[in-house]
Amino acid sequence: MAKTRVEYVCTNCGATFPKWYGRCPKCGEWNTLEEVVVAPQDTGRGARTRSTMPLTETTPPRPLPDIDTEDVRRIPVDMGELSRVLGGGIVPGMGVLVGGEPGIGKSTLLLQLAAEVARKVGDALYVTGEESAQQVKLRARRLGISEPNLYILAEIHLETILHHIERMEPSLVVVDSIQAVYSDALPAAAGNVSQVKECAARLLRLTKVLNIPLFLVGHVTKEGLIAGPRVLEHMVDTVLYFEGERFHTYRVLRTVKNRFGSTNEVGVFEMSERGLVEVPNPSEAFLAERLPNAAGSSIAVTMEGTRPLLVEVQALTSTTSFSQPRRTANGVDFNRLLLLTAVLSKRVGLRLSDQDVFVNVVGGLRVDEPAADLAVAAAIVSSMRNQPIPADVVLVGEVGLSGEVRSVAHLNRRLHEAAKLGFRRSIVPRTHARRGGESVPEGLEVIRVRTLAQALDEIL
Repeated sequence: MAKTRVEYVCTNCGATFPKWYGRCPKCGEWNTLEEVVVAPQDTGRGARTRSTMPLTETTPPRPLPDIDTEDVRRIPVDMGELSRVLGGGIVPGMGVLVGGEPGIGKSTLLLQLAAEVARKVGDALYVTGEESAQQVKLRARRLGISEPNLYILAEIHLETILHHIERMEPSLVVVDSIQAVYSDALPAAAGNVSQVKECAARLLRLTKVLNIPLFLVGHVTKEGLIAGPRVLEHMVDTVLYFEGERFHTYRVLRTVKNRFGSTNEVGVFEMSERGLVEVPNPSEAFLAERLPNAAGSSIAVTMEGTRPLLVEVQALTSTTSFSQPRRTANGVDFNRLLLLTAVLSKRVGLRLSDQDVFVNVVGGLRVDEPAADLAVAAAIVSSMRNQPIPADVVLVGEVGLSGEVRSVAHLNRRLHEAAKLGFRRSIVPRTHARRGGESVPEGLEVIRVRTLAQALDEIL
């Protein structure tokens, strides 16, 4: 008779090893191997091999043109920011994994979504594994939610959850969170790699058969990645990350994977007493508290998916008494900041070797695209010289190692967004070729520059 055996599975890459290692031999991450007990398999004389197993009835293959998709209709979502991130609504049978820091607003957003679906479509089931039904009711009362078609199930036993889903066949299922659910079929504890993978697979299998959209809440590690096996993100159709600081009011919902829409879209929300409220014009909100004539402040135009966003970039330089000056980046890539300070020192002649440099993007937003390079560099020079950048100027451009200003994508769309918010001048790369049909927005002066030094001469 076969005995149980122990394997070690990496929570980062999913690789399996016969013994424990402090560092995963495959992905190189430390302390990511978890012990998994493998159930015994019948390997005796009566066991059938795969080739002798009887075949079951399955759906035969069909030619691609014969597959009908006319009956697939998205469930509309009134929250425009969430609908944009999902690709235009909820697709029946889709599986969505939502991750984010504790307290960022994942449960609040999904409770609001479940209430909206319950009000417009039909019964919605909210499964809570970390709170009691009374606690969810208190949050719903604070959010003003009292939908009779919204059902709350405080349960972590997978088989019980599947039973209620089969019996109700709701219009939407939310499981908060997948790390809290366990199955009797596995001896491991809840949150184990095997438990998370098995529970998610069975939930997704059932909801796809019943054509029910499923939203799973996932914990995150200290590195900001979704906890559990990496295969969990491959199993679902859409992966969303909630970003933002807990002490800021703005939250950014970013798409990492989406089989039914773009992966470049973001949604901006504001945390209020009544829950998460969508921000239809994020650029105006991010610039609401800006001091127009403050040194070290510049305006960058970034693209988040198909949406141009105007954000304020702040920089502060101060003389240091230490031999090694500090470089601090909040909202921009740290290595990008080091690159820009080196270019300013080498190509512009700005002495930063004895200056601490701090850069911050206002509102808790993170800007990763190189189009903000010119704004970051200008803010640093403005703070160093204690000379403010004119309040009606926006800057767009990537800075190269030779000090040149390189072209960026969607420049015309960025300029129209800047003109809409009242800006009168824009500093853009000279090498950007104007495409046919594109026009400069009325009332916006476009100044084309070739180098970073030329751009600084124009605005300072």
